[in-house]
Amino acid sequence: MNPTIKFNNVKTLFSKSLKQKTSEYFKSTSQKKTGNSKLFLKATILLATFVILYVVLVFVPIHWSISVLLCILFGANLAAIGFNIMHDAGHNSFSDNKGVNSVLSYSLNLLGGNTYFWKIKHNIAHHTYTNIEGEDHDIEIKFMRIHHDQELKKHHRYQRFYFPILYGVSYLAWIFFQDYEKYVRGRMGLTSDKFHFPVKEKVIFWISKVLHFCLFVIIPIWSVGLARTLVGLLIAGAVCGMSLATVFQLAHVVAGTEFKTIEESRVEEEWMVHQIQSTANFATGSKILTWLLGGLNFQVEHHLFPKVSHVHYPALNRIVQEKCREYGIQYTEFSSFWSAFRSHVKVIHAMSR
Repeated sequence: MNPTIKFNNVKTLFSKSLKQKTSEYFKSTSQKKTGNSKLFLKATILLATFVILYVVLVFVPIHWSISVLLCILFGANLAAIGFNIMHDAGHNSFSDNKGVNSVLSYSLNLLGGNTYFWKIKHNIAHHTYTNIEGEDHDIEIKFMRIHHDQELKKHHRYQRFYFPILYGVSYLAWIFFQDYEKYVRGRMGLTSDKFHFPVKEKVIFWISKVLHFCLFVIIPIWSVGLARTLVGLLIAGAVCGMSLATVFQLAHVVAGTEFKTIEESRVEEEWMVHQIQSTANFATGSKILTWLLGGLNFQVEHHLFPKVSHVHYPALNRIVQEKCREYGIQYTEFSSFWSAFRSHVKVIHAMSR
């Protein structure tokens, strides 16, 4: 992360007005900015589903066809835990109790990732410098070109064909390779500064990686055999990876979102306006999708208010759109998942030439 990059902090009328309006909303409704009882219930359902699916897949003799279906559901459940529990907790918005947030943020370690790395890469770099080349490491996708300032290579001409494969393997590559790569080189990206890695977090890293390997590889092999374990892991991992990658891409790599390369360490827009310019919503009218994705289809609101729980995004969505109209700021929102997905594919196609 480059601390010398500055956003416009002189003319911030939009930001001040939006913050005032949202503050009035929480005051008038007497609600906390963190999660509520519905979020705790959802977390309980998702974690219970994780346990049930795991026990059935690993310890209950079932037909292979049912196993395939359950592995698909298991992969979706892993992604849902990440979207709904880990993500809010990692932003300290799940609960007003910091201890609860800290414990639940480590649910990512249960799924094979590392919360400490995620907070550096996502909370700091991505949320501060969204879609800024060289600073937002979430847009550094191997074998993919997603905006004009990235170098065009020969293999990019085929990316519209192979991107589903990359998205499918992204989760497994993340937990079994990329985390170790970051650990060894001490950097989030190839050109980023070295990060501080406390001894406590190094110990947590290795303990959680060993526990995850035992839970997802050793115990299943011992119970159902090597072949079924590998196939099951590939199916669940592909579903989880496709879910995680697609939701992120539909929020930032679609028509209407901007990418920037900063040459003089200055962004002309105020930070909140930059977030709106680089982010998009999709299918905000779908309550089912909102429930499953932890409100991440309201990505604009999440980027503007990352420390506010996703249970408040539908209400904030109306406030943000009203202020954008008032100040003449373009607000990008797709009416459905598929319209956003089609736009994403078009961007990938355009960036292949």
